[in-house]
Amino acid sequence: MKKLMTAIALLAAAPAWAEDKMTILLDWFINPDHGPIIVAQENGYFAEQGLEVEIVPPADPSAPPRLVAAGQADLAVSYQPQLHLQIHEGLPLKRVGTLVATPLNCLLVLEDGPIKSPADLKGKKIGFSVAGVEEAILGTVLGKYDVALGDVELINVNFSLSPSLMTGQVDAVIGAYRNFELNQMDIEGRPGTCFYIEEEGVPSYDELIYVANPDTMDKDKIARFLAATEKATQYIVNNPEKSWEIFAATSPELQDELNARAWVDTLPRFALRPAGFDAGRYARFETFLNESGMIDSVLPVSDIAIDVTAQ
Repeated sequence: MKKLMTAIALLAAAPAWAEDKMTILLDWFINPDHGPIIVAQENGYFAEQGLEVEIVPPADPSAPPRLVAAGQADLAVSYQPQLHLQIHEGLPLKRVGTLVATPLNCLLVLEDGPIKSPADLKGKKIGFSVAGVEEAILGTVLGKYDVALGDVELINVNFSLSPSLMTGQVDAVIGAYRNFELNQMDIEGRPGTCFYIEEEGVPSYDELIYVANPDTMDKDKIARFLAATEKATQYIVNNPEKSWEIFAATSPELQDELNARAWVDTLPRFALRPAGFDAGRYARFETFLNESGMIDSVLPVSDIAIDVTAQ
């Protein structure tokens, strides 16, 4: 009995098992797109999986995938279209999970403006913020209406997409997010209209994904991370108002009309199965980029994406 009591005392005095630490770099400042990550943290789902997750907004939005490739973080939130290009550039990256499973990007115009169809953009000005994939997407949308890229003037407006449209600097913008810019413009009294790129000839894709370095990643930790965010997504879908309260309570900056509206519009776009992926979708987008001249070869899907839970 004495030995048993001693053993119990030793167990009580021993420190709890340390949680496995992970760092995830976001693509942007925290916003409703990151709902499942924040809710998983706030509801203790990461802790349930034995994880201590550090969530880091980037100083430079273009840096997270490169930092992950360099081994300075476990995961980064990034974009499927950019992933294809980065892999062809030689970066050691692979998609390991999905956060937002539909395009958010759209071609945005003023609701009460003269542009009623992409065909009306011939001879007009179109703003963009990121060169490369946006040109391939825009070329496809315009091409459906017999308008060539050379028929429009492309203007780099940096990240002032909706302001440049509302002030008349440009006639349309590509790269606007339908869950944000549309709401922002409506709140400011200048409502916009989106031409949804997946309805205009562009292959559908995953807007936001998790990427890791395939040479150094810990598949078990990533699988547990995805299990936690899947549970958080289910909670969000089942409890949309309560989950918004949990999310918004993490920062006063989130407690405004724009973020509240964006939460509602983003909710149905979260990946219900963040670990799973559609191999055909990745193959189609790889082919699309090749045919658009953005990449000079077509890689197998196994070089681009992985289901870590199936390994």
